[in-house]
Amino acid sequence: MKQIENLIERIYQRISINLRELNFDVMPYLKNALPLSQLAKFYAFYGITPHHPLNFYFSHSNLAGSYFLGKCRVEHSVLYKSDIRGDELKRKNDMFAYETRQLPVYEDECIHIRDCFLIKTLVHNYSHDPESLDTFFIHDTMSMHYANIHGAPTEGCFLGTFSTVDLTTIHDCVIGRFSYVQAGELSHVYVEPGAIWIKNDKAFNFLYRYPHSILDRYIDVKPGGGPPQGILMDFVQERKADFERVFDVIHLESPVSIPRGASVDRYAVIKGKTRISENVLVAQRAYIQDSFLGKGANAQENCYIIGSHLDGYDVTAHGAKIINARLGKKIFVGFNSFLRGTPSCPLTIGEDSIVMPHTIIDLTEPVDIPSGYLVWGFITNRQDLAANSYPLEKFSEIRDGLTLGDMLFEGDGELFVEAFQHRIEHILEANGAYFNGRHNHGHAQNNQKISFNTIQPYPDGDRAGLYPTIEILP
Repeated sequence: MKQIENLIERIYQRISINLRELNFDVMPYLKNALPLSQLAKFYAFYGITPHHPLNFYFSHSNLAGSYFLGKCRVEHSVLYKSDIRGDELKRKNDMFAYETRQLPVYEDECIHIRDCFLIKTLVHNYSHDPESLDTFFIHDTMSMHYANIHGAPTEGCFLGTFSTVDLTTIHDCVIGRFSYVQAGELSHVYVEPGAIWIKNDKAFNFLYRYPHSILDRYIDVKPGGGPPQGILMDFVQERKADFERVFDVIHLESPVSIPRGASVDRYAVIKGKTRISENVLVAQRAYIQDSFLGKGANAQENCYIIGSHLDGYDVTAHGAKIINARLGKKIFVGFNSFLRGTPSCPLTIGEDSIVMPHTIIDLTEPVDIPSGYLVWGFITNRQDLAANSYPLEKFSEIRDGLTLGDMLFEGDGELFVEAFQHRIEHILEANGAYFNGRHNHGHAQNNQKISFNTIQPYPDGDRAGLYPTIEILP
């Protein structure tokens, strides 16, 4: 374990020097993130398909329980049960659209992670930084439990538990727990816990902040105070045993029938009376129980769908949780959202609605969200819904801004709505929701046959928990 300790000290020094201007100390998080013995307990694994560029390189790293698919380098980092997807990386000769320009890609893009500590973190999509077309860099960064780094190169940063950085390049930033940021590029910025911030400098600015009294109930992290606490962590921990079997059993038969064009990942949990329709995508570490997923629906990484009915073409983004709910067609449920109805207080969402990232709906009475609504914030009843939702049609008419409850919107509502709707269509297309048997392939079809391979760490001695230097080429 001595060399792992040295590696963690190296990571601490590099992150600390980057965050010195923000006066933010990562050591209390590093020390209490998880016992070092955990880092030696799990194998890492990677997937091979003919659809994903293969080129892995790991050096002096700990990769406990982490999953790789697509071109990647790691080097000195500690990755604990993190998913490094690499299934949407740009290819040589692709054209990258940035504002009015079309920029050519000269080399296959790779994900480069160096001197980082990523805990149960998803790295996905591709670099949206026009200055790094062929490298999706994650450098000198610590990321806590169930954070998402989505198309967002990071350098010298700290990401709190259940935070998301989306399509944003961040330099020397601190992103607080359960915060969501989509703001283009940020440098030397501290984003407060529980902030939902979507900004386009030329078009709009959306901002919502959770009251700390609510935030602390759902996700509470104290530096030096041990693992994260709260309703969200309890929810995940209560289902931890179901994933242990998935990772312990070598040959695992699918418990449900998987129709044409659909894909259920080998490392997903499927329980109870669950039905999967055509062109459905269920990603690794997703959890589906007693639910119906209609045609073209998807459950992305770290999603939980329990006792729910999704009509079809629904997007359940990374880390979202849906319990005892009925969703109409083409509902978007954003990153790390928590939607919980009960049998006596069900949640119904009408078609074409958008549930913003990091929304919490935890019901004490039945709630029916009409079709075509934008929803955000904290909702427990109909009164809360009125203060945290707005018809998309009316939102599109906003030109000077809107303040509603704790939400502030500035700019052009039509551009904001169009950006979301365009992105939803892109996600459905990329996931293969519109596959017709011959055309419109996506992840649901490309992931049907993946060869999984495992790699093991040194079992004892000074290198215990570290992995040998390995290079895996086509």
